[in-house]
Amino acid sequence: MTTATAPTPSGLLWRVCQVTGYRVYTPVQRLILVNAVAAVVSLTLGGILALMMALTRWEAVSLLPAELYYRFTSAHGVLMLVFWIVFFEIAALLFGGTILINHRLKGVRFAWTYSVLMVVGAIVTTATALSGHANNMFTAYPPLVNHPMFYVGILLFAVGALLGACHFVYQVWTARREGVVAGPLPLVVYALLAAAIIAIWTLLHGAVAYVPALLQSLGLITLDAAVYRTLFWGFGHGAQQINLAAMVAVWYALAAITTGARPVNEGLSRFAFVLYLVGINMGSMHHLLVDPGIGMHARIINTSYFMYAALLGSLIHAFSIPAALETAQRARGYTNGLFEWFLRGPWREPGYSALMISVIGFGFIAGVSGVLMGTMQLNMLIHNTLFVVGHFHATVVLGTTVAFMGLAYYVVPLVAQRDLAFLGLARWQPALYGTGLLTMIGGMMLAGKLGASRRVWDPSFSGAPLQVESLTSPLMTFANTLIGLGAIVAVAGGAAFVLIMVATVFFGRRSDKPAIGTLGIIAGEQGPRSDVEIPEYDHHAKRFQAPGTTTLVFIFLVWFVAMFAWAAFNLGNVGWGVS
Repeated sequence: MTTATAPTPSGLLWRVCQVTGYRVYTPVQRLILVNAVAAVVSLTLGGILALMMALTRWEAVSLLPAELYYRFTSAHGVLMLVFWIVFFEIAALLFGGTILINHRLKGVRFAWTYSVLMVVGAIVTTATALSGHANNMFTAYPPLVNHPMFYVGILLFAVGALLGACHFVYQVWTARREGVVAGPLPLVVYALLAAAIIAIWTLLHGAVAYVPALLQSLGLITLDAAVYRTLFWGFGHGAQQINLAAMVAVWYALAAITTGARPVNEGLSRFAFVLYLVGINMGSMHHLLVDPGIGMHARIINTSYFMYAALLGSLIHAFSIPAALETAQRARGYTNGLFEWFLRGPWREPGYSALMISVIGFGFIAGVSGVLMGTMQLNMLIHNTLFVVGHFHATVVLGTTVAFMGLAYYVVPLVAQRDLAFLGLARWQPALYGTGLLTMIGGMMLAGKLGASRRVWDPSFSGAPLQVESLTSPLMTFANTLIGLGAIVAVAGGAAFVLIMVATVFFGRRSDKPAIGTLGIIAGEQGPRSDVEIPEYDHHAKRFQAPGTTTLVFIFLVWFVAMFAWAAFNLGNVGWGVS
């Protein structure tokens, strides 16, 4: 547990949150909101582009001409994979480095500097992409090049984000040095620290990749394609690992906020984040498995041992979080059978439903498909197909974005000191958004299984001299229809979230105790605590104390093995049919 040993802060720069009991350093509130608003703006623009792209790949609609499709795909990539996610993560780091540990923000002007730097970088990059000067995607493998301003914007944003991650590490260090935190860091802050460390590694990779790319775009050097790809994916895939650590941190936070849950073994959960630091970035090798310059030993080590270390960390969280929820729910009296705790959860609360959709979707779809792609032999079945796009929509959107939306329903109103707007709509939004995503992701994975390439305007290659039968089959038409319909529903759910956030920040009723739904916590002297007494998890008990979670774990493992068996079977039965 965290113990605050510093004198109780007071004065105009501090307030006490009436909902959580946290002492809030008020200068940080506007910084959090600015980064959150920038994140929502990025999400809005990226979502609009996503709808148009999906309706283009749906051949019954075929909305955009080729040039606009590639232009919007480039802009969509940076808006959603980089700007939306990282802006929100910087807001989370500011929140975790101050409010969650009752600490004042060191260097407020410095924080404004890197926040403005990120906003300027995002504007420059997005404007360059939308103007048609970066149609080679944000990967832009040599000899392809984008306009120099595209790289300038990315580098400005990356430098700002790097400074933000370093600032969070400094905040944690000063909190320990000054005695604000005397015991272990709160688990959520510890998880955010892991995310910040991964971010520093990742953003340095981005600088090493994009500075030469900028010089090449200016005609000053010629960049080797193999070297660039190796450096780029230290950034490109590493960015997803920041998301993973931050997403799991949000899972633990939402479990505590909505049910009062606490980890069944906090030490083991912390160890799982250490495993992320050891193994997770090395898993980016699966993007390079068909590259000729990578040695076989490097491919095998990265797609086995390092992948296993990262997978073990995720499996620990996959048990810890549901077990914590089950223990909390059973303490509330939901003890009948294996799954009453699950069925009687606070599903009407948007944070809880977002948590469950994120955990289940990420575990059963994103996690399993990611391990499949990270296995060298199985990767060959789906490499560079639309299946890959389905996978990272399952990770970045169904997993990370849904979790971030769930946390925003609490953090934004509490920081802005306004009631959550449209609470009734908020209760339905995660389900609407999740339904659309599941439909769209299912269509993408099916299309990829049939051989559909990613990033192409004409998915059937209608003008090619050789025709692939599966690309024009009725099943492919069905898959593209799923993508289009799913995108429409998902964008509607995303628009509902944006409406709720905008209405909350700018028009919500001001209140010292904002109305944000029914929570599983109450305000305590040092922060929130559960509203019911939750017994310690007895690790020496003779029977399972979370039998429902244990059953779910076995169901997941059966699903995991079945997907591996299915993928191995399909590896020897590829039937795309070239004529």
